[in-house]
Amino acid sequence: MSRSKYKFSYDEIRIIVLALVELKNKLIAEGRYTDALDDLLIRLVD
Repeated sequence: MSRSKYKFSYDEIRIIVLALVELKNKLIAEGRYTDALDDLLIRLVD
C-alpha cells in the first residue's frame, strides 16, 4: 500500500490541529472514544 504525502503550510497544519483538538474535546464530553483522532494527531504533528 502506497502512502501519499501532502505538503501543508504551517498555518494550514495549525488550523487542522486546532479543529481536531476541538473535535476531540467534544467527543470526550460525549463520552466517546478518541483513539482514531489521537492517531491522526500524532501522524499530523510528526
